[in-house]
Amino acid sequence: MLLAVDCGNSNTVFSVWNGSNFIATWRISTHWQRTADQYFVWLSSLMKLNKLEVEINEVIISSTVPRVVFNLRVLADRYFDSRPIVVGKGDCRLPVDVRVDMGTNVGPDRLVNTVAGFSRYGGNLIIVDFGTATTFDVVASDGAYIGGVIAPGVNVSLEAFHQAAAALPHVDVTKPDRVIGTNTEACMQSGIFWGYIGLVKETTAKIKEEYGKEMKVVGTGGLVPLFQQGDDIFDIFDDDLTMRGLVEINEFNRKIK
Repeated sequence: MLLAVDCGNSNTVFSVWNGSNFIATWRISTHWQRTADQYFVWLSSLMKLNKLEVEINEVIISSTVPRVVFNLRVLADRYFDSRPIVVGKGDCRLPVDVRVDMGTNVGPDRLVNTVAGFSRYGGNLIIVDFGTATTFDVVASDGAYIGGVIAPGVNVSLEAFHQAAAALPHVDVTKPDRVIGTNTEACMQSGIFWGYIGLVKETTAKIKEEYGKEMKVVGTGGLVPLFQQGDDIFDIFDDDLTMRGLVEINEFNRKIK
C-alpha cells in the first residue's frame, strides 16, 4: 500500500491508500527535528488504535519544509523498505508541464494540486488552497501549471494581527452572524471572514479577466469548510485534492520506471 505524506508549514498529513481509497488519514504538527523513529512510533500507535493492519511498500512525499524531508526519507527506507518519491526533486516526473519563468521554484504542494485538479476536473482551473498561505494556482487547458498568486494565510493574518496590536485578542476563525460586529471579537471575525471572501472573489475575477477564458474555481485546504458558508465563489470543493495528486504522481512515476 501507499503512504502519501503532505508536509506543510503548519501541519503534516499522512494518508494510507489501498489502491482505490484512502483508508486512514492522520495529521501532526510539522516539526523539522522530529526523527524517523518518532514518526514511526506515532504512526504505528495510530494504526494499532484503529486496528489497521497494512503493509506499506510505497511512499510519496510533498514538503514545503525542506528540512523535514531527510527524516521522512529515513522513515520510508528504515521502516517500509521503500525509496520514496519526493515531489520537486529531479527524479520525480510530473504528468503535466510547468510553464513559469526560468529558475523559478514552484512549491511542490502547488504542483500536486495542479496534477489532481487537471486529472479530476480538466483544464482552465483556478485552484484556491487555504493553508499557511492562501494560494491561487492557474491550470491551463492542457493541464500545465502556468503561475498564480500567493497571499497570507488566514491563521498567519490573525497571528500577525494579534502581535501587531497586543490589545486585540486571539479569535476563532468562523463565519460571524452579522457583518457589522458589536464587540471586538465579532469585528475581527467579520474582517477576517469577509475580507478573505473578498480576496478570493476579486483575485479570481482578475485571473479570469487576464486569462480570457471560462474557468472553474476549485477550493481546497483545511479552511475550505469554513468558506463554503460564504458567497458563491467556488464551483468545486475538494478536501482531498492534494492527497489525490500525490497518488496520481506516484502512479505516473511507477509506470515510467
